[in-house]
Amino acid sequence: QVQLVESGGALVQPGGSLRLSCAASGIIFDQHVMIWQRQVPGKLREFVAAIYRDGTTNYRDSVKGRFTISRDNAKNTVYLQMNSLKPEDTAVYYCGTNTGYWGQGTQVTVSS
Repeated sequence: QVQLVESGGALVQPGGSLRLSCAASGIIFDQHVMIWQRQVPGKLREFVAAIYRDGTTNYRDSVKGRFTISRDNAKNTVYLQMNSLKPEDTAVYYCGTNTGYWGQGTQVTVSS
């Protein structure tokens, strides 16, 4: 049984930082591309970042220089370090794999 469990979402002030974690089980973790997406109610889910098997990363333009995706294959965990957060980063953040597995999401709210 595949499980992806996100954690770390919270309410944070603009300019603040958060680190999201996603613990995976039931998959051969190091064989998968790991992806973060986010969704605001009423809008389509959007790509945020991805990390490939070789550690190569990719980001949407609006988060480049502020967000960092990383993975720890020994812990079957992918992270999203988010700095200089803006109100427009407010969303439910989901982690998933390139093979279509997704977690339940964690809420990030950026507000003063």
